[in-house]
Amino acid sequence: MGFQQSFKALSDPIRREILHLLRAGPMPAGDIAARFDVSGATISHHLSILREAGLILDDKQGKYIYYELNMSVVDEILGWLSALKGDNSREEI
Repeated sequence: MGFQQSFKALSDPIRREILHLLRAGPMPAGDIAARFDVSGATISHHLSILREAGLILDDKQGKYIYYELNMSVVDEILGWLSALKGDNSREEI
């Protein structure tokens, strides 16, 4: 996972909203799709981009796929941004 791929994934408002939804915990794809006024295929595409960027993880449970935030990548991005700001309490990357 590289920052370029992560920031590109974050550039879309639907993908940012998906990440916001996942803050509450893992959700099945159907529940995520139900929150948007776009096709299931479109949400599936957005989920794929987020997964490829390392921002979310997926876990197949029976016939459902649950998605959740990948906090290690989120923490890495926040650490990098914090270092840009000059916050000396975090290690440099």
